[in-house]
Amino acid sequence: MSVTSATGRPSADDLLVLLAVGRTGRYVSAAEELGINHTTISRRIAALEQALGGRVLIRGAGGWELTDLGREALGAAEAIESAVRSLTSDTPALEGVVRMSATDGFSAYVAAPAVAAVQRRHPKLSVEIVTATRLASLQRSGFDIEVVVGKPQLRRARAFALGDYTLGLYASHGYLSEHPVPRTVDDLAAHSLVYFIDSMLQVDDLDLAPTFAPAMRESLSSTNVFVHVEATRAAAGLGLLPCFMADRHADLVRVLPEIAVRLTYWLVTRPETLRRPEVAAIVEALRTQVREHGDMLMGTSGGDGGQSIEYIQP
Repeated sequence: MSVTSATGRPSADDLLVLLAVGRTGRYVSAAEELGINHTTISRRIAALEQALGGRVLIRGAGGWELTDLGREALGAAEAIESAVRSLTSDTPALEGVVRMSATDGFSAYVAAPAVAAVQRRHPKLSVEIVTATRLASLQRSGFDIEVVVGKPQLRRARAFALGDYTLGLYASHGYLSEHPVPRTVDDLAAHSLVYFIDSMLQVDDLDLAPTFAPAMRESLSSTNVFVHVEATRAAAGLGLLPCFMADRHADLVRVLPEIAVRLTYWLVTRPETLRRPEVAAIVEALRTQVREHGDMLMGTSGGDGGQSIEYIQP
C-alpha cells in the first residue's frame, strides 16, 4: 500500500517517531533519542497507522520490525529529516547517538580512534561502543552497527567484510626463560594455552586451538582478549593472540610463526540505519581505519613487540 492512498494525512512528527523506532527497533531507545516518553511514542505510532490505514510496525523476537508499509513510510520520514537538516546549516553537523557492538581488540584499537576522528569534526555526535565477542544478532539488537568475526548469515541486514587480521602464538621472555622453546607443532603438547573459554565461545571461526594444537592444555582462559594478552605477558602460557595487540608489547615474542590464523572482521547494519548520515560517517571511518592500518592488523607492520625471534632460532 502506498502512503499516498492513506485514509488521512500523516503527521510529519509521527513519521519522525517512526524513523526513530525503525532505526532502533525499540520504543524506549526512540523515546530517549527524541526526548519524549514511551507512552507518547506508542500514541504517535498508533496515530500514524490510523492515518496510513495499516500497520507500520510488527513485534519481532528482537524488537519492532518495519512492515512493507512501514518501510515506505520510512522513506518519507527520511526525506523530512533531510529537509529539516538542510535548513539548519549549509554544512549540517552530525548529531545524535550511534550505538555499536564490536570485539574488545577492535573496539580499542580500530573503533576508538576512528570514532574520535569523526567526533572532532562533529562534537554533538555521541557514540556508544559495547564490547562483545559473539555472533551478529539474528533479530533487532538495539545496535546501529555490529562488528563480528566471520561472515554472518542474516536476513534484512547488510554485511560486508571490513578487513582481515592475523592471530599468532606468543610467549613472554620470562616464560621462555623457564620453559623449552617450541620448535615444532608437536612441541606444543608440552605447553599451556592462553585463549578463550571453550565452553563459552560463540564464534566458530575462533574455535582454533584444536586445529593446530589439540594436545595443548588450557592454562588461563577468558572471554576477554585483553586478559589473554596480559596473562601471556605474565607467563601463564603461550597465548593465541591478535598480532595487532601482541605486537605492541616488547616483552612478547612470537613463536612458531608458521602458525598464522587469518580471520575477517565483518560489519553488519541495516539499510534503513545506514541511511542515517551519522551512522554512514562512522561506518566510513571504520572502513578507512581498517584500510589504513592493514599491516598492523596482519602483524606485518614491524612493531616493537613480536619481532624478537632470538628465542626461536635453531
